[in-house]
Amino acid sequence: MGVDHAAQTARLRAEVPVRISDCLDVCDQANVIVVQPSTAGRAAGARPVWLGLVNDPDATEDIVTWVRAGGPGVAPRPDILDLYAFTPPRRRADPR
Repeated sequence: MGVDHAAQTARLRAEVPVRISDCLDVCDQANVIVVQPSTAGRAAGARPVWLGLVNDPDATEDIVTWVRAGGPGVAPRPDILDLYAFTPPRRRADPR
């Protein structure tokens, strides 16, 4: 069964700011959602959290709930989202 990308994006957009990217160089982790910390989260030292294989509505709801509670650096990440968290590969320097 495929992922309803339009429904997932619409659900996220209804609750939190969303920016769509064509490629994050981690296709093996699709669907990837990067949760950026809020201003308060950044002030607390939080970094973006990368979540991969977010392919079901329950995971999307868990992300929405976390972000609405404050997200990285403000609200603890729900344990269930640990299943999706991963460290992105370092980008290679541009050889130019």
